[in-house]
Amino acid sequence: MNELTDPVLVTIAACEIGFWVFVVGGLALRYLARLPRPSMVVLACVPLIDLVLLVAVTIDLAQGGDVGFAHRLAPIYLGCTVMFGHRMVAWADARFAHRFADGPVPHKVPAYGPERRRYEWADFGRWLGAVGIAVAITGLLGVTVADPAQREALLGGLGVLGTITVIWLLTGPVWYSLSRD
Repeated sequence: MNELTDPVLVTIAACEIGFWVFVVGGLALRYLARLPRPSMVVLACVPLIDLVLLVAVTIDLAQGGDVGFAHRLAPIYLGCTVMFGHRMVAWADARFAHRFADGPVPHKVPAYGPERRRYEWADFGRWLGAVGIAVAITGLLGVTVADPAQREALLGGLGVLGTITVIWLLTGPVWYSLSRD
């Protein structure tokens, strides 16, 4: 199957688009339409997008779909949205508040210094949480709906998480911890 027509990959793309539609829609309701309660409802629905992706992957595996790049990417995507999603919404909210509600100028993390080091270590901690979630989802899919060949293919994709983790550790927290202020 062509990766570009892979239903799981299409679902991942649709979920990313849906994430931003819900975030921008919820913030537009809050700041442009001045409707705080509907805004909260829309923003509270953002995690449902993750559920849609999890169901899509589960159905595809249960129907015997060949495990490809998208199936290995989906748990990583889900882990990242769980661990980084709230911060991304807060980032967008600060900018909307500044632009449309006379809120304060959004805080910018300095390029170097102790605040930057804390930021990098916190981000790395979020990444480790995302890895844990990705491994748990992969394992859960492997023991619940995947057949032995699918399970092996799913678990075979976990090695990339180690590579990303080492690169992130060295280019993020370690780099900024060793750099001069």
